[in-house]
Amino acid sequence: MDDSSPDRVVRYRHELAANRTLLTLWNALVLASESLRFNKMRTGLTALGMAIGTGSAILVFTIALTSRDYVLGQIQQIGSNMMYAYWEGADSVGRTRARADALTLRDMEAIREQVPNLKAVAAATATRDTLWLDHRAREVKILGVSPEFQTIRNLKILAGRFLDDRDEKRRDKVCLVTEQLAKELYSGGWVEGSKIKIFGIEFAVVGVFQEGSETFGQSEITRETILIPISVIVLFAGQDAGVQIYASAERASHVPQATEAILQVIRSRHRGSAVYRAENLTQLLLAVENIATALTLVLLLVSAISLIVSGIGIMNIMLVTVTERTQEIGLRMALGAERKAIRAQFLTEALFLSLGGGLIGTLGGISLPLLVRHFSAETNIPISGVAVLVSLLVSSLCGVLFGILPAEQASRLDPSEALRRE
Repeated sequence: MDDSSPDRVVRYRHELAANRTLLTLWNALVLASESLRFNKMRTGLTALGMAIGTGSAILVFTIALTSRDYVLGQIQQIGSNMMYAYWEGADSVGRTRARADALTLRDMEAIREQVPNLKAVAAATATRDTLWLDHRAREVKILGVSPEFQTIRNLKILAGRFLDDRDEKRRDKVCLVTEQLAKELYSGGWVEGSKIKIFGIEFAVVGVFQEGSETFGQSEITRETILIPISVIVLFAGQDAGVQIYASAERASHVPQATEAILQVIRSRHRGSAVYRAENLTQLLLAVENIATALTLVLLLVSAISLIVSGIGIMNIMLVTVTERTQEIGLRMALGAERKAIRAQFLTEALFLSLGGGLIGTLGGISLPLLVRHFSAETNIPISGVAVLVSLLVSSLCGVLFGILPAEQASRLDPSEALRRE
């Protein structure tokens, strides 16, 4: 086959067209970079708007991820299979204004016997007392709990032991204190066998536990909480002392059915008009996630508006640039530059502005969480690679979309009229 065959001619034409396209793109890149370097102040200020929009979008994603991880961490700390039941007429942790409708230890035993797939069931009730620390009166929370409370709430014992069945049955005067109280009570560290006075009676401190943090309204354990056997509080308050009931399911899949079963047992035992609730962390998690999602959407909307405003700013600057360089455009077209080459040049300039601002914003959005992580080792702030990629793509898309109008305006100029303009 000779050089003049139709297939070879077609191939040559395709190669020539491809080379011309590459040359056009290369020239557009070179001319765009030179033009942007010529107006450094304008270029920097224009890119700054895009940087702010991109950086804020990444920070929004980062905040959303951090919030989600915090929520999941708190659930794991408490126990993802935990449920709790209470009477709406009660104060926090079972303290009641009237005892007729209060949940009692008998309700706890009924739930233990009648509800299947439960790993542990416990009860808690609270009161307050005054301790003397360093010759100062300190009001503390006294929380009476049953032995399985530790399993359900995943309490970490730092020293000593937790309350056991023997303490409960014998109504032993024993207690555990939080880490914070232990530091105030024992400057040299907790000593086994030490005692404190609660209700005017000496209690032996058998352990120290980590109080943790408040989660989903589960604030029954504060930094100044003392745990004692619930039977001891009942000894003072009577068998009808109001309690809040806790339970842990064997599996996460059992939680919804177990929650409903707990509520049915309570309602069958209390047939009055009182309102009882049985809740689990899944329900609370959904509520928190809905709030977090709504907040994230609002912040993303603000970021999107910022990106749009930045894109409009790029378009305005590019329109001004086209007006300022009208004679240059006319001269290039008179010397043979094609309209698509002019269009490519101005689109490339707009893309450089938006992508450059996007890169700066991305670096800023990544740097802030890294700085927080550096100065606060306990704070784990994840950085989403997807958020970074999406932000860069959106900033690039803004440059292309908002650069179309100036590029088209430049490519449609008449060479003779452009050369005559001042």
